[in-house]
Amino acid sequence: MKPLIAVVGRPNVGKSTLFNRIAGERISIVEDMPGVTRDRIYADCEWCGRAFTLIDTGGLELKSSDEMWTHIRMQAQIAVDSADAILYVVDGKTGLTTDDSLVCAFLRRSGLPVVLAVNKIDNLFAQDSLYDFYALGFGEPYAVSAEQGKGIGDLLDALMDVIPVSAPDSDDDRIKIAIVGKPNAGKSSIANKLLGYDRSIVSSVAGTTRDAVDSALDVGEDKYLIIDTAGMRKKKAVDENVERYSVMRAVLAIRRADVVLIVVDANEGLSEQDVRIAGYVHEQGKPSVVVMNKWDLVPKDTHTINAFEAKLKEDLKFMDYFKSVYVSALSGKRLDNLLPLCKEAVANSRRRISTGLLNEVFAEATRISEPPAYLGKRLKIIYVTQVGVAPPTIVLKVNDPKLMHFSYKRYLENALRRSFDFSGTPVRLLVRSNSDAEDR
Repeated sequence: MKPLIAVVGRPNVGKSTLFNRIAGERISIVEDMPGVTRDRIYADCEWCGRAFTLIDTGGLELKSSDEMWTHIRMQAQIAVDSADAILYVVDGKTGLTTDDSLVCAFLRRSGLPVVLAVNKIDNLFAQDSLYDFYALGFGEPYAVSAEQGKGIGDLLDALMDVIPVSAPDSDDDRIKIAIVGKPNAGKSSIANKLLGYDRSIVSSVAGTTRDAVDSALDVGEDKYLIIDTAGMRKKKAVDENVERYSVMRAVLAIRRADVVLIVVDANEGLSEQDVRIAGYVHEQGKPSVVVMNKWDLVPKDTHTINAFEAKLKEDLKFMDYFKSVYVSALSGKRLDNLLPLCKEAVANSRRRISTGLLNEVFAEATRISEPPAYLGKRLKIIYVTQVGVAPPTIVLKVNDPKLMHFSYKRYLENALRRSFDFSGTPVRLLVRSNSDAEDR
């Protein structure tokens, strides 16, 4: 395991800016307002050949009894409990405050080594405030400017002195599972149940999750990376800068995922926004599982699940390959089906079919239903070959691509799916002229 360094401090001292600076990319959302970071955000970093993992945490408001600040405090506590060292960030412009002293007492109880970073020291004149922070008792305070990138090297050198040497990381083969859906559909609850602990804050307040939160999960020999994302609302309903960034993170999570769990509130039913989210997942060529959550709240009879399935097939007919499962994140019912379904969908998306078998299937399909013709010229499929996976991508070499009608292309895809198990994943059929020198 790589050593873990938790970034801790009171709200708005620049923890996320410093986190992003050390990570080398904008991972945590940065906004000039307190309470933007809520869940723990992880980033794998390296300094002078030393690998470590940085954990960004929400600002500590130790005096507040507000529900959200209490959740943020719990997340920070979990980060500290799992860390090997603490990067304590204070605000050099504001100077030493009573809240800093409260956070200091909180950190002392952990017994971990603490490196003190005084942020927002943008010029030499601001360094006079450094001496006040010796009173915290954490040794030398390191002057940094996360915004300008000043003093980061000395700070990292100090951190390397207090963390253990890491073992080589061999977890590059994890199946990345993005959990997406509308706000308050139960995405974080599902993520927490899968992981077996409260990784993300769960609240009845919509929009609680803001960043895309990565968590490693090992089940036997199978390795997964669970990516909990912010709820995705309609564009016109997004009116806050932080939420815009959150939706962008969710979109990026879909793009880097191997499989996507599309979480729907079964009590509300499939909405237009749910269909829009599913459509984006389909366009990105990602295998997916439709998760009907809160199934325990739905009044049921013997025909309820059939009615729901029929509605799903009607509204998601553009991706009729989808897998569906009906769960309750609250009770944990049927959640044990999610990982096997994800694993199966990923395996299907990576399936390769030999050229010989493909040509046999398509030849049989054209014998059963003759290709279309236009102005006396009939479509001819010369040969078929697979050129890619994730999603499976099939190139059809034909005499004239303009003769391929979308309905016949759909017929060919259905014939392909009847012959091979591509359930849970989209399939791309690319029609190319046989005279093309190469596939484009």
